[in-house]
Amino acid sequence: MKKDGNAKTAVFSVFSLIWIIPVVIALLNSFKSNDAISRSIFSLPGADSFVLFDNYRTALTFGNYPFLRSFGYSVLISSVSTALIIVCCSMAAWYIVRVASVFSKIYYYLCLFSLAVPFQMLMFTLSSTAYRLGLDKPWTIPAVYLGYGAGMAVFMFTGFVRGLPYDIEEAAIIDGCGPVRTFFSVVFPMMSPIAISVGILQLMWIWNDYLLPYLVLDITEYRTIPIHIQYLKGSYGSVDLGASLAVIVMSLIPIMVIYILCQKYIVKGIAAGAVKG
Repeated sequence: MKKDGNAKTAVFSVFSLIWIIPVVIALLNSFKSNDAISRSIFSLPGADSFVLFDNYRTALTFGNYPFLRSFGYSVLISSVSTALIIVCCSMAAWYIVRVASVFSKIYYYLCLFSLAVPFQMLMFTLSSTAYRLGLDKPWTIPAVYLGYGAGMAVFMFTGFVRGLPYDIEEAAIIDGCGPVRTFFSVVFPMMSPIAISVGILQLMWIWNDYLLPYLVLDITEYRTIPIHIQYLKGSYGSVDLGASLAVIVMSLIPIMVIYILCQKYIVKGIAAGAVKG
């Protein structure tokens, strides 16, 4: 058994190295000049190629659209969208499990059906509808993310809620709690493992999403980080590779820190939602 464990550890260590190599390459090249990156992306920064933080300074000040503005829009959209998905989808899952009416079953199956529909099939209809409803601003696009991200979130929350004991909710109702107070005071705290899992997964998706903000937002005025990277171009379409990699590294750091701090909750929440119910 010990040999099997060591073999599995070695195999997964190799896989982890494969996954982390692109991040290391991006980090090293963010400190190299454009010419050095073009010559060899796998070489270490040397005396003639090391530019220290010049690429990061260029990334922060490139063009007439500052990086910090894009960073702020990404933080706003990602945080509000994730919070909206967690609250609304957890309430919807609780209603689906506890009410168990024909309407709740139909809604649940519609959420499952939405998981099978690729974004490319509805992106133009979604973007035009968002424009007509005035959801084409950074503070309104979270409603679009809620609609598109509800399928997976409701599915995960429903599987977890089915395993929660109903006796605690009955006790709260007997004590005079209404549905809203019962949910936020009793049910939602018990859903914290799956809520953290859903939140991290949705946050990673929204933070790195390029297509939906590009289609919905006015990119001349509102740019998220993925869109900002696309516009790191000079004259005649030349791309500043060093600045682009610097932006990628800066955008990776926040989401990687959050993921590392919360990864144990992700595994726990997904496992709990998969086996309960």
